[in-house]
Amino acid sequence: MTTTLEQPKVEAAEPPPARRRWEPWALAALLVGTAVAYIWGLGASGWANSFYAAAVQAGSESWKAFYFGSSDAANSITVDKPPMSLWLMSLSVRVFGLSSWAMLVPQALLGVGSVALLYATVKRWFGAPAGLLAGLVLALTPIAVLMFRFNNPDALLVLLMIASVWAMLRAVEDGRTRWMVLTGVFVGLGFLTKQLQVMLVVPPLALTYLVAGPPKFGKRLAQCFAALGAMIVSAGWWLLIVELWPASSRPWIGGSQNNSILELTLGYNGLGRLNGEETGSVMPGAGRGELAAAMGGAGEAMAGGRFPGGGAPGGGGMWGSTGITRMFESAQGGQIAWLIPAALILLVAGLALRGRAPRVDTQRASFLVWGLWLLVTGLTFSFMAGIFHAYYTVALAPAVAALVAIGSATLWRRRDTLWVRAVLAATLLATAAMSWVLLGRSASFVPWLKWAVVVVGVVAAVAVLVPALTRGRIAAVVTLAALFTGLAGPTAYAVDTIATPHTGSIVSAGPNVEGAHGGPGGMGGPGGMGGPGGMGGAGRTDGAAAPTLPGGAVAGVTDGAAAGATDGMGGMGAMGGAVGGLLSGSEPGAELVALLEQDSGNYTWVAAAIGSNSASGYQLATEDPVMPIGGFNGSDPSPTLEQFQQYVADGKIHYFISGGRGGGMGGDGTASEISTWVQENFTAVTVDGVTLYDLMS
Repeated sequence: MTTTLEQPKVEAAEPPPARRRWEPWALAALLVGTAVAYIWGLGASGWANSFYAAAVQAGSESWKAFYFGSSDAANSITVDKPPMSLWLMSLSVRVFGLSSWAMLVPQALLGVGSVALLYATVKRWFGAPAGLLAGLVLALTPIAVLMFRFNNPDALLVLLMIASVWAMLRAVEDGRTRWMVLTGVFVGLGFLTKQLQVMLVVPPLALTYLVAGPPKFGKRLAQCFAALGAMIVSAGWWLLIVELWPASSRPWIGGSQNNSILELTLGYNGLGRLNGEETGSVMPGAGRGELAAAMGGAGEAMAGGRFPGGGAPGGGGMWGSTGITRMFESAQGGQIAWLIPAALILLVAGLALRGRAPRVDTQRASFLVWGLWLLVTGLTFSFMAGIFHAYYTVALAPAVAALVAIGSATLWRRRDTLWVRAVLAATLLATAAMSWVLLGRSASFVPWLKWAVVVVGVVAAVAVLVPALTRGRIAAVVTLAALFTGLAGPTAYAVDTIATPHTGSIVSAGPNVEGAHGGPGGMGGPGGMGGPGGMGGAGRTDGAAAPTLPGGAVAGVTDGAAAGATDGMGGMGAMGGAVGGLLSGSEPGAELVALLEQDSGNYTWVAAAIGSNSASGYQLATEDPVMPIGGFNGSDPSPTLEQFQQYVADGKIHYFISGGRGGGMGGDGTASEISTWVQENFTAVTVDGVTLYDLMS
């Protein structure tokens, strides 16, 4: 008599369905549709974020400016992030000439590439329908639509983050070290795009491979160190060269107080984003009294913790309240939150269904890496006390899209089980409820849509509970109803985003949202984990009412209209117009442009202005270098008064343009010193409503 022990049931990997004839056509439709959507009317946004547009122009004129990411071709100061995203746009401008299209089309193509790569990553292990759904969700995520039509670094960052997950999952599939090395390379390139923000994806990558990688644990650990080495090499070469380059022959590192790329990385763009102590930012360097004095009513409101819409600052200080619900608040919700509840529900259900799979199961590893990406990044954004902008949330879009796709595919294949159908129904109801809330925040925006989404969502949820309705042709109708429930709201926001030009330092996707004032948007500058932008509805140029900053200044208005203007905001320069300011670029008239271009070849800089945005419009109009004194915030100690005086004595700067970002707050006051010295020693003239000084007179 023999006895056999019953082996525990092991969940076998589910191979994706065989390739169908329609799949290539569906993929082509997805990618062509994405390209059309992202390129349509792209030129209407003009220079978009002129802070980066000026650096793109500089890089197209000077290889030195190209390498360092300088704001001007004469290399006075850099932008406050590494230049990799600028390289792509600058190369395009070198080939096609300076224009909005030449600058922004590469960003749109990065969006198409991100959709294609996410499709390929999901399809490999879950089939083409799941891959198409993942790509579609990403393509229609409102904040992704905006960032792939804008010139911030996020477009390239998103592509590189997706690429790192693709490479790591290939390593889980076959255990080869080369895939982990490639993972590290993609992360390193992401660092050269936006510094430490890319590091948020590193814990998900490392933990997933340590859990699911095929080799023994010791080798898996060694492969992770190989990935770390590849990351250091792929990012470190540029950092090392910049750090070792003689400071006297390179531009000042914008955003740093000591002209150090390491300081910028670890401080203003690093820990300062988490703890709120960003040295060189607009606000942290100024005390409450100084802030109120410099900004009048606006300063008193911010220093006292009062925000538009009545929101308390909470743990996030002036950048909005922190907490677990931050991603669902008015400023962020319409950008990204539509499918976050669905993604979380499907993550838990998917892991439960793959619970007995082998350790090396690639499908479970997929749930793990995308789920950790969503949780780590989402929680970091929710509780970070430093500068926060709503558009940061684009970094969540790939994880949300992937989880919705792989979770839906996994559960749909198990729909014969009652609890699985119940989870699918709950997911639909949660998604409909989320859309009801988000669409309800814009009462005049497609008011009927929230009712349609709820009705269709409830009907779809009930249908999913009935087994007979999930089979045959009727299942296709249920699937379409589910797609409408999940994508109708984001699609409406996406269409509005495509139809609306976006310019300036404060931008957000979709229509204006009541109460979407979670902090004064881009006032801290574009650096680090973010970039310009943040307050809901700001940065629109379609004439819709834009949110207002404390004191009445209009955020993101770029047409020069001083709607409800300043109340002490002169130093802030929030309004834009001819002079420009902290939040938007200058818009010089034809007479002023002609004056700046006169004898421009005789000068290193045709002009100097306080703040990068103030300088940017003049530079883009003339295509000649304009010195941005003090960098983005006007608070960087570059140049010093002595250096500026020497430049003037050497005949290198023709004009000083008054106004714009009113300099020095948060820094050592060199911008204010320069402005005072010019006013005391040169005669002012006014051209096209702009006050300037001829430094050669």
